[in-house]
Amino acid sequence: MNRTVLRGRVLSFHRAPQAIDDVESYLYLEDGAVSIEDGIVVAVGDFDSAETAEAMVIDHRPNLIMPGFIDLHLHYVQSQMMAAYAGSLLEWLNTYTFIEEQKFSQQGHADAVAVDFYDALIRHGTTTAVAYCSSHPRSVDAFFAEAQRRNMLMVGGKVMMDRNAPEGLCDTAQSGYDDTKALIARWHGRGRALYAISPRFAITSTPAQMEAARALADEHPDCYVQTHLSENDAEITYSMELYPSSPDYTGIYEDFGLLGRKTLLGHSIHLNHRETGVLAETGAVAVFCPTSNLFLGSGLFDRERLVSHGVRVGIATDIGGGTSVSMLRTLDEGYKVLQLRGQRLNPFASFHMATRGNAEALGLEGTIGSIAPGMAADLVVLDSAATPTMRLRHATMSTLAEELFLLQTMGDDRAIAEVYVAGARAKSTLGGL
Repeated sequence: MNRTVLRGRVLSFHRAPQAIDDVESYLYLEDGAVSIEDGIVVAVGDFDSAETAEAMVIDHRPNLIMPGFIDLHLHYVQSQMMAAYAGSLLEWLNTYTFIEEQKFSQQGHADAVAVDFYDALIRHGTTTAVAYCSSHPRSVDAFFAEAQRRNMLMVGGKVMMDRNAPEGLCDTAQSGYDDTKALIARWHGRGRALYAISPRFAITSTPAQMEAARALADEHPDCYVQTHLSENDAEITYSMELYPSSPDYTGIYEDFGLLGRKTLLGHSIHLNHRETGVLAETGAVAVFCPTSNLFLGSGLFDRERLVSHGVRVGIATDIGGGTSVSMLRTLDEGYKVLQLRGQRLNPFASFHMATRGNAEALGLEGTIGSIAPGMAADLVVLDSAATPTMRLRHATMSTLAEELFLLQTMGDDRAIAEVYVAGARAKSTLGGL
């Protein structure tokens, strides 16, 4: 076996930090060694104690080695429409999004976008993401084929949508079911691929399609379910007009049996007390998408309220409504959103969310999100002095908390010194770097 040992400062979380001084919640090694064989971490500890004989040692000092970032909600088919000028969610969807996604019916378009999309993820230190593809099966094939080529653990699925969208994007309840069923058979569990049954949201799915999504979830309980919830006031009003018998927006998905521990609900901003209780009871995940919520003026996520009521919470970029592929930029905007809520988020909690926290949301904490023996060697190497401005601030710092806060406040793809996917270098091997 070929053994690689990465040397550097190592940070990995055991659980969610309860406070900024909760040192028991994480492992931190000042001079650490991460030993990797066949894409798996086999040992982690102080470098002085590491077995380095016949190993390839890669010295990343003084940089920080962490688990690769995990992004719980994005649209890879919107990669070319970030920064599209619009006043609100529904205007943005109709003016830009639905037009852009129709391009994925064209031969070769999805393949080209997928390459650029994965390059962007790697440049920004993201090793796993949960993606919406378009309504075209070929967009899913391109998404998973490129992930397989790079050996990345990715989650995704074909958007199901049979109304309130252009004809070129709409499927039917039956074709959405048939296409999804075939895609699950083709991709779920193949290599590192995992499938997400993806009714876009209540506005674009008829009750018949929601029933089809329920059937798929019942037939494939090991697949995820992803959709959107309570992002925008106008969206909520329209959804309730379409489903008047449901008690509230969350109740629509509840009525169709789509809520459970493998359900990821993007946004979840405007939730009443009943809805919060339902999410806590079912174990569904509320996904915080700060850059898109700010960009589209949708509202401010209430993390403290949800967590205090037992709701599982994750964080995501939500490109292309989101304005950056970077999880560092996302953590920065998330901090600001919560500041406006009077909820100060400490930097340890931020980086836990982007790594082990999001892995726990996926139920994959035994595979990704931490640096420990038996875990996938999906890692990011962070340089907190990557730019002149960061170096200037870095010179005044004395604590790990300060360094993490600097990374999330001022860092971007330049702060990503290297990325490893299943133990293999990924960023430095990209063309053009």
